[in-house]
Amino acid sequence: MAVERRSTGPIDLHTHSSVSDGTETPSQLVRAAAAAGLGTMAITDHDSTAGWSEASVAARTAGITLIPGMEFSTRVGHTSIHLLAYLFDPSDAGIVAETAHIRKARLTRAEQMVARIGADYELTWDDVLAQTTTGGTVGRPHIADALVANGLALTRSEAFAGILHWEAGYFQPHYAPDPLRAVTLVRAAGGVPVIAHPATRGVADVMAESRLAALVDAGLFGLELRHRENKPEATARLTMLAVKYGLAITGSSDYHGEGKPNRLGENTTTPEVLERLVAQGHGSEPVYPE
Repeated sequence: MAVERRSTGPIDLHTHSSVSDGTETPSQLVRAAAAAGLGTMAITDHDSTAGWSEASVAARTAGITLIPGMEFSTRVGHTSIHLLAYLFDPSDAGIVAETAHIRKARLTRAEQMVARIGADYELTWDDVLAQTTTGGTVGRPHIADALVANGLALTRSEAFAGILHWEAGYFQPHYAPDPLRAVTLVRAAGGVPVIAHPATRGVADVMAESRLAALVDAGLFGLELRHRENKPEATARLTMLAVKYGLAITGSSDYHGEGKPNRLGENTTTPEVLERLVAQGHGSEPVYPE
């Protein structure tokens, strides 16, 4: 039975396709996950569910379980907080309106950043569009890819460490809702929310316990604490808070294809946590292999 095949291999709940800033199409992403030996994967493109359909078709024939998801952009002041949302209704009016607003703001922000960079370097908006997929979410990774294509950086990582670093003077934030609103929207759409890589800034910048408690009250399910960019001391602090508030702990690769060094399955989620997550999600269904 399909349900018996949920956890026949490692579980990776954070991956990106070319719908946002990955380098592989949704079907290529699924096939790569299967080839890497994963048993379950989630597709979590930034602020978009446009890859769900293609990924679902691929998963049914690739022998892998697919958890439909999204990485929801949120912000507190100048601090970006990403929220992984799983198994929500992609047609929910609140989700559709909010993500459309975010994508529009991303596009405007990207255009303004490119104009600033273009004043000092050989870079145009057409260069950036050449790195995107039609209908996809345009963001800084596509600017980074254009910088690489134009010989202004060797890799995407180098572009982020150099021209795209906030201290370089070209960075500009974009609109994103408060995480409390995002958690509320995801739960209202039948989904399951998890804060992505919450320990990347070090223990001094860990989310305040009062804010985390408010998110728990709103329906936060877990914290993605097994992630290559999380700092050890911050992870230890958040692990204590996860235990205190009964939050699940997930692990994921945050795979972007060739766009980042992250590899599929380098961090994983336990079958027990996946089972709890699936039990709580009722806005959409996992896609099981045929």
